[in-house]
Amino acid sequence: MDGSYTEGVETAVCGKRQQFGSRFLSDPARVFHHNAWDSVEWSEEQAAAAERKVQENSTQRVCQEKQVDYEINANKYWNDFYKIHENGFFKDRHWLFTEFPELAPSQNQNHLKALLSENKGSEVPACRSSEDGSGLIIEAQHSCSSVSLGRKTQPPPVEENVTQKLRHLEVCADEFPGSSATYRILEVGCGVGNTVFPILQTNNDPRLFVYCCDFSSTAVELVQTNSAYDPSRCFAFVHDLCDEDKSYPVPGDSLDVIILIFVLSAIIPDKMQKAINRLSRLLKPGGMMLLRDYGRYDMAQLRFKKGQCLSENFYVRGDGTRVYFFTQDELDALFTTAGLEKVQNLVDRRLQVNRGKQLTMYRVWIQCKYRKPLLSSTS
Repeated sequence: MDGSYTEGVETAVCGKRQQFGSRFLSDPARVFHHNAWDSVEWSEEQAAAAERKVQENSTQRVCQEKQVDYEINANKYWNDFYKIHENGFFKDRHWLFTEFPELAPSQNQNHLKALLSENKGSEVPACRSSEDGSGLIIEAQHSCSSVSLGRKTQPPPVEENVTQKLRHLEVCADEFPGSSATYRILEVGCGVGNTVFPILQTNNDPRLFVYCCDFSSTAVELVQTNSAYDPSRCFAFVHDLCDEDKSYPVPGDSLDVIILIFVLSAIIPDKMQKAINRLSRLLKPGGMMLLRDYGRYDMAQLRFKKGQCLSENFYVRGDGTRVYFFTQDELDALFTTAGLEKVQNLVDRRLQVNRGKQLTMYRVWIQCKYRKPLLSSTS
């Protein structure tokens, strides 16, 4: 399996994982004393070698016919992936609460109150009808569905009604899953729930409601049939973030947080901006978009062979799924063009170590937080 699937998580210290950037390799002789080192500086020679490797593996491109197939049948390739691996490939992302404390509802609501107090002339408008729900950005999800997909219990009738309305691109502001919640989180590209279930298990706040979607109907079925899935607190549905004709089960300006974990990189670069634009409309003023994804010259990019490159920095894995490798500036342009304000945009350069085999692996990830501005009452 291609290494680009590896998300990489620093091992726990004293039972609690530290935030990235907290363990530094000051003595190269100690490199195999831990499983990972943070904020590793690359030498000019190493950076130049990485650039040469990318130039080399990009010289031979995938033929256009195959590229069209990977795009048209993207859901098939992700369905095949989850049929093979089910819920045994990725680990639960308990590190989320360290890197993204915004996921704790009380912290987020306190933060929003602070923002409002600093902007006394600002106001948060009431939720309006969704103009184009299709913006839910995900790496593996498609159209909204309230079908239980084999789950023991049937979804509440309101979800069935919402699904009927969604087929006509209509979302009523007072009639959608989680409409009574005061804090709403959406994860795009939820896979089998490695982010959703840790959130639900950690946050027992009755005001919280979590939405999750994936391009793969197989992945969504695995979420819905998980014993931890609670329809009263969570709504899982299939959705394609690149399909502009598909709507979302929430109106605009209704979400507090949107999570994109190794998801945006899975779609064709030309469609990324419109996907982010649509997602941005779903955020409340003051709402946050959180991202963690692959960075340029990550180990996984360097490992690709000739003939796997689709376009510049965009590759196809052996199983037909695709991955893009970002720079900070590229992500900043995507989010700011969508009208969001930068809160954080960091490169996580990490050295992972296989102490048994005495191997070193240089990983590059980018972590971002962008906020939707509060609207001024004079605007």
